[in-house]
Amino acid sequence: MKMDATRHFEAVFTQLKTLGFLLLSDPKLPSVCSVITGGPLRTSWWSHPLAQTIFQISGQLEDHPDVTVTKLISGKITYVHRIFWSHIYIIGTSRERWQIEPLSANARVLLKKVDKQGSLRTDKIGSSAKGPAAELEKRLLVNSAQVHTETGAHAKFLESWKHWSERKEFKSDTISSGFAKETFEQHLSRLNREFSAQANLPWQ
Repeated sequence: MKMDATRHFEAVFTQLKTLGFLLLSDPKLPSVCSVITGGPLRTSWWSHPLAQTIFQISGQLEDHPDVTVTKLISGKITYVHRIFWSHIYIIGTSRERWQIEPLSANARVLLKKVDKQGSLRTDKIGSSAKGPAAELEKRLLVNSAQVHTETGAHAKFLESWKHWSERKEFKSDTISSGFAKETFEQHLSRLNREFSAQANLPWQ
């Protein structure tokens, strides 16, 4: 069983490194699920016989030093390889109109807290943070990860991109937000054509 898990992880990571980003699951585009199961899933991966393997591999990706997790593609969990970290960082810190203007008042307050503290857990500031946290994730304004609390519940760990880069000891290349977005647009456009998909990016 361990050999199978190792083989699956190697296949998934190779695909991630080749593409630069990889969805957890998608009915058309390449994903962790499609690599492990042999094809796209149109239903929840939790009901698949390889669900435990998918869960295990996704956890390994989250912990990998060359991977960060975002909501980059169609608002879904997307693993981004280090080769695109500068692009994500520049977009995340650009604070453009498409990121800021649609935010609710509560999301703006939460963003200020994350900026000031560097990082925080949503369970520490009340259940009302769930919606605002999702807004910040959707617009790439924070880096986030799901954590298990001491009570066994789920919470979000929200982190400013500055804090994230310092923790990762990562220094971004000097590129413009426009170049970063255009790179993702061209890359995703090719994938959409190849797989007859209609995925989009947060600013589209």
